[in-house]
This record gives sequence, C-alpha cells and structure tokens, in this order.
Amino acid sequence: MNKTDISELKRRMKKEACTFTRLCGCYVDADRNKVTTFGETFLNLEDEEFFKYLEIARKVLSGTVGNNILELEFPAGQEAPGGRQQFLMGLRESALKSDELTDAFFDLVIDNYSYVGNYLILVFHDAYDVMTRTSDHNKLDESEEVYEYLLCAICPVTLTKPGLGYREDENRIGPRIRDWVVGVPDTGFVFPAFSDRSADIHALMFYTRDTKLPHTEFMESGLGCASKLTATEKKLTFQSIVKEVIGEEEEESEAMFLSIQGNLNDMIPVTAEDEDEPPAPLTAADIADVLSDSGVPGEQAAIIEKTYTDAFADELPDAEQLVDQKLVEANGRRMEKLDLIRQVTNLKQQLDETRALPVTADGEDGEDVPAVKTYDVILRVKPEKVGQIHSQVIDGKRCLVIPMDEDEHAAVNGVNTTV
Repeated sequence: MNKTDISELKRRMKKEACTFTRLCGCYVDADRNKVTTFGETFLNLEDEEFFKYLEIARKVLSGTVGNNILELEFPAGQEAPGGRQQFLMGLRESALKSDELTDAFFDLVIDNYSYVGNYLILVFHDAYDVMTRTSDHNKLDESEEVYEYLLCAICPVTLTKPGLGYREDENRIGPRIRDWVVGVPDTGFVFPAFSDRSADIHALMFYTRDTKLPHTEFMESGLGCASKLTATEKKLTFQSIVKEVIGEEEEESEAMFLSIQGNLNDMIPVTAEDEDEPPAPLTAADIADVLSDSGVPGEQAAIIEKTYTDAFADELPDAEQLVDQKLVEANGRRMEKLDLIRQVTNLKQQLDETRALPVTADGEDGEDVPAVKTYDVILRVKPEKVGQIHSQVIDGKRCLVIPMDEDEHAAVNGVNTTV
C-alpha cells in the first residue's frame, strides 16, 4: 500500500467518476442502542446527500500513509471460517444487500468500538474496474481486474451549540433549534487493501483522524488485526524514551534533546527517487550514531538503544517519523544563538589583542623599553596621508592634526563625518 494507490482510489470520489453501488448506515446513541438503520442505492441519492456522503468517504482516504492510514494484516486465525477476514469477505460478496449481514456488521462495530457519545456507522460498496497502465502511467482501454471493496466510516454525531437565531415561523429572534449533526469520520477502513493497484485480501487500510489516540481496541477486537503505532505515536514514544534517560529539566539535557532532533532531521532524504519507495528504517546502530553525534554519554546512549529496540522491535520507524519539526526549528535557533555567541567572543578577543599590542617608550639612557599600552585612538588613513599627520597643542591640549582637502571625506567609527 502506498500513496499512489490511495490517490488513485481517492480521485474516483467525484460525481462523474464515482461508482459506489450501495450505502448502508446505522445511527448509534451514547448507550449503544441502534436508533435507526438504512440502506440506499448510492447513485439514486439526491445531490445534497450524494455529495455529503461522498465527502465523508473521501476523508477515510485522506492524511499521511503510516500516520493517518495504516496497513493492518490479518493473522492466519482470522482468515479461517468464523474469523473477521472471512466475515468481511462475505459482507463484500453480498454487496451490502443482505440485511442480516449488514446488521451483524453494525453489531460488530458497536460491541468493539469504544466511544463516548452518539455516532453514525456508514459502509459503502464499490466495484472499481482497474484499467491497465503502461510504464509511463498512461491508461489502456482494457481491464486489469475488478477491485471490489468496502469502505467504512465511523462519524461522531454531536448536538449543535445553543444560541439565538431568527424564528421564521414567529418572525422574531429566539433560541435556535438544536439538532444532531454528523461530523467528519473519526475512524474508518477499506477492505481489502488496495496494494500495487490490486486487491490484497490479507490486509485492510485503517484510517484514524486522531493519530495520538487511534482506536486500537477496534483494530484488534473489531477487525481482528494486530494493532500498529501511528507515526505520531512512534515520535512521542521515542521522545519519552530519550527524556526518561537523559532528563529534561537541566539545560544540558535540553540541548542534547534538541541536538538529537536536529541530527535525525539531517537523516531525512531531501528528495526520493521513488515517492512510493518506503524510507529506510532506523536500526539500533543508526540511533547509536545519532546519540553519539548529539553528545549523549555512552552509558545513557546504551540504555536508549536497548529501549528503542524493545519498543519498536516489530516495526522500526524511519527518521521522518521521529522528527518534530517544531523541535528542529528550536534547535536551529539554538545553533544560531551559539554561533552568534562564538562570533562575539572571537571579535572581543581580536579587539582585546589589538588594544594590547606592544609599544616602546624611551628610557633614561635613550634605549627603547618594551611597554604595553591600551590605545584610546586608532587611525586608519591612506598611505599618502601618513606624512601629513602631526601633533599640535590647541587650547592647552595636545591634538593630532590631519590636514584635509576640500574634496576629501572622513568616517569616524564607520559614520561619514563632514569636515
């Protein structure tokens, strides 16, 4: 399953390309009671309903692969008679025309989906005639296979907020009538998975809007698949591992943490030759290199490496999944500040060295005596002006006199000065 496959399905969620054959739904209240169920021939829907349902279906195919959309595989036991995969196969083959099977599906969701509040279960049936493509991705006018699939969307249903509105029947401003509104999908799936432009009956595409708290209970109990971590969960887990070991209160620990993020970000390829080619996972050795470059002491680095391996043993993340761009930007600002401090320190050192240049003074015997003096005035003039400079006592004070012609200009401390 890759971005291209999902985009191909999503492009069909338009009025002129949509081929959904049937839509079934079940409205569930907060007590898990079925308030109402329905079944419709999708193409017979009124335009307003048609586009609203189509928009909901598109949402299940939106987001980032590996974060909002996960590919879940069925274990062998679920592909045996009585397993979840076998049940979904039967539901697909019925094309949602069996009330008994669709009702059983709604029961399956209700029993295994943990949600506080009302929600709507929608399930669509489609048969997509997949056209053969040439190597340059142009379509040929012949069918490669018919991809028959189910798309499920579970949408929260919330009560509109109280407020004032125009009561047309009474011709006055009064309390607005509150009603229940279907929101965008919270969870959903597509079965079977669409992989390499073909049906993969051994897997499904699982959608979650909340990547921090996906419904793992529905992945496992409802769909019978082993749950997977989203990219957001991997990122937060890794950050938690690092902070647990190096701490997060001291300034040095914070600097190491930000440095780790910066070094991980450097490992993300700028451009990929093939966008659908999965990025290389980070091994324990890769993490060891990042920690070493970030200044993490060896003992702490060893603990992080082991915990990392244990936490992600089944599915190692790639660099992009562990990077928080806000932290990368914070590290960038930190590095700019450190660089600025270094520049200021170097300039100050150079200035101190210039002020403390060795000079000579005449001793009583006429010999030059080494001395050190801090200069109060430093002149930079053109070579031809050096011979014109002389000292003169003016108003009782010793002054340096530099003759200036009318067409000559001077700058004092970098500021142009009129003479």
